[in-house]
Amino acid sequence: MRMSTVRPMPVTFPDSSLPDVPVDAELRFDTSLPYAACLAFPLAPCTCTGDDAQIRWYFSRDLLNEGRHVPVGSGDVKVRPGPEGEVLITLRGPTGKAVISAPEDAVTVFLSDSFALVPAGSESEHLDIDAALARLLAAG
Repeated sequence: MRMSTVRPMPVTFPDSSLPDVPVDAELRFDTSLPYAACLAFPLAPCTCTGDDAQIRWYFSRDLLNEGRHVPVGSGDVKVRPGPEGEVLITLRGPTGKAVISAPEDAVTVFLSDSFALVPAGSESEHLDIDAALARLLAAG
């Protein structure tokens, strides 16, 4: 059975020109992607994006968990402890990078909820390889 958890939270961009302005974001976990966490940012509705457009970054749930305590990650996503009560997530793309500061307590509650749905070490039991293969074959 597919289940999910969503944790809305305000985040800030400490390296930006407006480092203290909060932006709405969500951490998401879905049992159909048992190794992943998703950080989603809703976009303002407009005619070009529609009403529910979002920017989503998927990365390792373990990376987020470990990064609360020590710096981890390489490449496009890095996570590290930030100033007191914060977790810093660095996202790098082809046009630049963004450092996001998320409340550590919200990240911890999100991780607790996700590990309640899929305990650490049991992720492979939640993969539906047959369904994934069927989607790949249907797309080809």
